[in-house]
Formats: sequence, structure tokens, C-alpha cells
Amino acid sequence: MFSPDDFPRLTHDNYRVTSPANPDYNCIAWSAGDIEHWWQPGVYWPTGGSPDEYGIGALEQAFLALGFTECPSGELESGFEKVAVYGSSSFYTHAARQLPSGAWTSKLGRSEDIEHDHADDVAGGLYGEVVQFMKRPLH
Repeated sequence: MFSPDDFPRLTHDNYRVTSPANPDYNCIAWSAGDIEHWWQPGVYWPTGGSPDEYGIGALEQAFLALGFTECPSGELESGFEKVAVYGSSSFYTHAARQLPSGAWTSKLGRSEDIEHDHADDVAGGLYGEVVQFMKRPLH
């Protein structure tokens, strides 16, 4: 699974494993609703994003191309779906998607998908901190 040092804010009470490990997609793809691709520069990148850059802005551009816009918080907002972009220094490290319940879902690398209570639950360690929330109207 993972080391407690990787995710110091995760506890047995604030997350649940929701699917088994799957190496076909990563957290970026999962947060965008894509379980067919591993989103990474040089491997696969959606239209509107840079295929060779790990900067936070490159990931924001990818989500903008998918119809997301920046928003101030990860609070549940009726009629919208949200993603959280995580970073360390000026590079993106992770993305999570908000569920209709207000909880969040993350793909932990090649490992399993989890549901966690708050966006910050996977921050503070390996993934750095939440640096941007984005939203788009529900389809």
C-alpha cells in the first residue's frame, strides 16, 4: 500500500479503498474521469496541455481544456464537479476529484483508488499541498 510518511494526514477513519490497484491510469487521468490512459508528459497528454512539462500551469491548462475553471475552494457546490491540483514547489504532484457526496477520490500512483473525506487528507507528504481548485458544470 503506502507508507504513513507518504500521507501523514490519512487515518483509518478518513479514507476507504474503493478499487484495486490498476497500472493503466494514474491520479491525473482518474481526476479527469479517464481510466484508459496514464496522463504524463511523454506518455499521454490531452489536447490543450503541454506534452513535456510538469509545471502546475501545464496541468491547469489541461483541466481548462476539459471545461474546468479556477475556483476559490473545494467546498461542495451544487451543479458542479471539482478537482484539486496538488503541488510541491512549482510542479504538480497529484490531482483528486470531488464526488457528489462532497468527499474526494484519488488514485495513488499505480496503486488503488481511495475515497477520502477532504481534499487535504492526501496532502502534507508525498503530494505536497493543494495549490488550486477547479470546477466545471455537471454534464
